[in-house]
Amino acid sequence: MPTVTIMPSGKTVDAAEGATLLQIIMSSGEEINHKCDGKAECGSCHIYVHEGRKGISKIAREENERLDTIVGIGSKSRLACQAKILGTENIKVELLGFASGL
Repeated sequence: MPTVTIMPSGKTVDAAEGATLLQIIMSSGEEINHKCDGKAECGSCHIYVHEGRKGISKIAREENERLDTIVGIGSKSRLACQAKILGTENIKVELLGFASGL
């Protein structure tokens, strides 16, 4: 089973295939905004995926369109609610200061 390491805390959790990064981050106890309940409508769960991008699903049209509306996106940007675990490799994500509930 692959793992997801959540930065900046460094917490590592097991990641079940088919789960979204949002589900995994929330199950770890980390705080992350998710205003639209995982529908790719708000962009509040924007994160960076630093390692293991081949271990998550490709960006779909809805996610790409939402990312286009967010300031500060880059090649590592994903919406945690849309990125599903494929089960092929470990993943390292960064919670962004404006996305966390802190």
